Amino acid sequence: MWRHWIDQLSSRNTLIRYDERGNGLSDWNVGDFSFNAMVTDLESVADASGLDRFPLLGVSQSCAVSIAYVLRHRERVSRLILYGGYARGRRKRGDAHQLDTHEAMTTLIREGWGKDNAAFRQLFTEAFIPGASREQMAWFNDLQRQTTSPLNASLLHSTFGDIDVSAMLGEVSVPTLVLHARNDAVVPFDEGKVLAAGIPGARFVDLNSANHILLGDEPAFADFLREVRSFMAGPPANFNASAALF
Repeated sequence: MWRHWIDQLSSRNTLIRYDERGNGLSDWNVGDFSFNAMVTDLESVADASGLDRFPLLGVSQSCAVSIAYVLRHRERVSRLILYGGYARGRRKRGDAHQLDTHEAMTTLIREGWGKDNAAFRQLFTEAFIPGASREQMAWFNDLQRQTTSPLNASLLHSTFGDIDVSAMLGEVSVPTLVLHARNDAVVPFDEGKVLAAGIPGARFVDLNSANHILLGDEPAFADFLREVRSFMAGPPANFNASAALF
């Protein structure tokens, strides 16, 4: 589900990505799933990688993490690329329906994530990649179970609901590109527009897709790559050929 992203983003640049805390090959036994800890993780990865000045790509909840990082380290980020993201988590949007949905999904994650029956995880799969084939959906169902525990998944989901970097947006002073799938069922399209509108000079790109994770064979992914590569190639040119992907 992510191979085409990694292959394409690393074909013309050095791509550095890492597993979020509590996920994948990162330590699962962590007590702190706070937003601040996630920003600190990004700082640690950038420092350990020896990056001086670099373009930064955030996807989904990591858009907010990337924004917070930029405010801490303005001198290090040459460009900011935000895909499928939001400034406000569901608990912060003042929408009762979104709040109810968030709380219900947190409970479902805690109770159903680790079960052999994929019915609970299928809810997420249908939302994240509605345009996927059955085989791709089966991959994503398996990926969810293998990459984190039910407890970690519920704690992460809870943290994501409390994210609010809306007050920081006006302070972002690096060139910024914001992209969002028009019919994204995970993060509403309007949240992407709010994100772009709050960042001075940000460019917003509407991608014709319903997939939160763009699939390799859909035109929207080709559009995403074209926009990102054009943005990376434009002035100012004072950055190294590295991107940190969170």
